[in-house]
Amino acid sequence: MSPRRNRPKAAASSGPRAEDDQAGRYGGWQSSESWRGEEWSVRHVAGASAEGKTYRCPGCDQLIPSAVPHVVAWPEHAGVDDRRHWHKACWNAKDRRTTRVQRSRNAPRF
Repeated sequence: MSPRRNRPKAAASSGPRAEDDQAGRYGGWQSSESWRGEEWSVRHVAGASAEGKTYRCPGCDQLIPSAVPHVVAWPEHAGVDDRRHWHKACWNAKDRRTTRVQRSRNAPRF
């Protein structure tokens, strides 16, 4: 049995570079999609990255609980303040939804 190798195999690879890492530090991958005639940056967030945080989905107006995988989307020309957190199913169904969100009688109006 060979001993375990604890040194890097090649000196040329000094580790991943920031621009090569599509996953980034948020645990998901990022892509670009076109929606309503505009380019959107879309990042898939792993549940572990969202630990201790809750968000309100603009698609269904419901809370996204802590540690639940979801999607973050924002227009490419916009800044950080325009990012919105969506359930994955809500983001995939965004073209089939009406412009007005239907709420139940006892749902809070935020």
